[in-house]
Amino acid sequence: MRRLGLRRAVLTLVTLLSASAVAAGPATASPAASGDPVRLPVMPSRLSAGADCTGGSATVAEAVPWEQVNLQLSRTEQFGTGAGVTVAVVDTGVSMEAPALAGRVTAVGGAGDDCVGHGTFVAGLIAAAPVDGVGFSGAARQARVVAVRGTDKRGAATDGSVADGIRAGVDAGARVIVVSPALTRDSAALRRALAHAAAHDALIVAAAAPDAPRDGTSSAAPPADYWPAASDGVLSVVDVDVRGQRPEGAFTPRHADLAAPGDGVLGIGPRGRGHFIGSGPSLAAGYVAAAAALVRSAHPDLSAAETARRLVTTAYPADVPRLDPYGALTFVPGASPGPAPADRSRPVRLQTDEAGARATRRALWPAGAAAGLILVTVWAAVIIPKGRARRWRPPGKDASTAG
Repeated sequence: MRRLGLRRAVLTLVTLLSASAVAAGPATASPAASGDPVRLPVMPSRLSAGADCTGGSATVAEAVPWEQVNLQLSRTEQFGTGAGVTVAVVDTGVSMEAPALAGRVTAVGGAGDDCVGHGTFVAGLIAAAPVDGVGFSGAARQARVVAVRGTDKRGAATDGSVADGIRAGVDAGARVIVVSPALTRDSAALRRALAHAAAHDALIVAAAAPDAPRDGTSSAAPPADYWPAASDGVLSVVDVDVRGQRPEGAFTPRHADLAAPGDGVLGIGPRGRGHFIGSGPSLAAGYVAAAAALVRSAHPDLSAAETARRLVTTAYPADVPRLDPYGALTFVPGASPGPAPADRSRPVRLQTDEAGARATRRALWPAGAAAGLILVTVWAAVIIPKGRARRWRPPGKDASTAG
């Protein structure tokens, strides 16, 4: 019986350690951090001519998605929720029919209708409400969302449409503005819109490159600048996958300020309770915008520029620093500075997973402490009574003959 008790204790230890590693360690290739992979429909960033509007998904993913485990969002809740901060989503619109965003969205003009679904997906990454039995929710769930149209109804963007969207977001009182489209040219209209945002202390977070087409044709494209992300004063973001690498076939920008999960991430659709899966820098920008909302909520005295600097300097060091929302929220002024601003003259490269390794090491620290506590418990519950029964003598020696 004692051997059985010891075996059970060891098995309990192994099980608990495994659970700790899943909860705090590296994410898996599945949309969920644990359990079986969930097959989900893909969220497009634009629709081809004649394609039907994106409908609802029939699948509800219940587990916490890998990207939210990777970002350690469960650790941020006690420090910031996004309350009091409005985030403008410059995208395909944000559906007023999405249940997870009910009561959280204000639409400018016709932006409350989202045929593509992409803007709704991004808004959900920021502010989707928690649902019982579902692991996914917005990273800044108490933030407010302003939906502004940055594309036409099928997802095609121009410098004029993006500029108008930025201006509309600023005029609606947004303190953070996420821009999903990445354009191949700059324009006077974009520069004026960015100046308007700067004058009102609104932080612009933009995708550093376009979302890759599904056929992978972008893989041969040379590094290039994309706007408005390439403009001074804009926080530019690239996507990384579960390994901390740029996805295969991704467009490569000449510069990016931050990297965040954006390949195979989970989100909501324009209607219904089901989930979609999506990929691209625009989704990574959504997570950075959510982190900016958390910081501006917890530290309302910070300016837009100071918020951007805080996000970059508290990120995990890498060729492109990896977003760390918890670090940004809890950073103490006067502590060791983070990485210097990136050199905009060098193309983006992500050749190692050192940032992911650092994130994993930091996340596993609490798990290691828990493991130590479990070992002590096992020792107290099993080993000590067993030792006392033997009067602390090795097995195989009778107490009467020991001397």
